[in-house]
Amino acid sequence: MTRFITSLHNKFAIKDLGTLNYFLGLEASSTTDGIFLCQSKYATEVLQRADLLDCKPVSTPLVVNESLTANGVLHPDPTLYRSLIGPLKYLTITRPDISYAVNHVSQFLQAPTITHFKYVKWILRYVKGPVSYGLVFSRPSTTTVLGYSNTD
Repeated sequence: MTRFITSLHNKFAIKDLGTLNYFLGLEASSTTDGIFLCQSKYATEVLQRADLLDCKPVSTPLVVNESLTANGVLHPDPTLYRSLIGPLKYLTITRPDISYAVNHVSQFLQAPTITHFKYVKWILRYVKGPVSYGLVFSRPSTTTVLGYSNTD
């Protein structure tokens, strides 16, 4: 690894910052199997912003047997709705289990209703349960670097 970093340093201006721990809201930790990425600190901050830090968690990312429509009473603060959707979208980097639900509520950013906001709070309550969920990237069996390029 040292030889590889030295080779890169000879070709490019790089700076070795050491072991990755926290970067842009992503927490990285080395395990025996590889790397574990999660956003538990970021998720906690989002829950705090929504004032749902002490809420009761739910077991599903969406309400079962209900669908969203564009009809209904408009939410009095659409900016609040939008300010929660953005962080939820960023949270899907390490939480693909909420991707469908976040995409679903994102379709109503133009004119969110009170029902849509309840769905966003439901998703946040789901995030509250397994706040430390993340992704594991296992170590490959071989340590070769493979690159691709497109000459078009």
